[in-house]
Amino acid sequence: MRLLAIDYGQKRTGIAVTDPLQLIANGLTTVATKDLEAFVLDYVRREPVERIIVGHPRQMNGEDSENMRRITPFVNRLRKLLPSIPVELFDERFTSVLAHRAMLDSGIGRKARQNKALVDEISATIILQGWMEQLNRKS
Repeated sequence: MRLLAIDYGQKRTGIAVTDPLQLIANGLTTVATKDLEAFVLDYVRREPVERIIVGHPRQMNGEDSENMRRITPFVNRLRKLLPSIPVELFDERFTSVLAHRAMLDSGIGRKARQNKALVDEISATIILQGWMEQLNRKS
């Protein structure tokens, strides 16, 4: 079963998934946030998903950021619509910075680095990878 990660944004949302063995996190796509719920429901109908990890936006002092007021209702709806799939929050501080750095390190051109959808997808991948690494440290 796969893990699915969501980097929730006001306009666009990045999505990442693991392979079925949950070894590798890969960017899947970016969707318009208004279409996110339908996308997730469709995806879990087609692919077995064990858990959904949603980026938890926090400020430097650890308090929730402004976007959390949009994320909480979304997470609550997902939990009602998909009661058999746990939905967790994972600290997403610095994911955008890490996404930009990953793009620079990989040699992606300047124009591609300005593609906000790509940044969102990479951010979702970083959230998923971070969650997986935290799980491995606990084991």
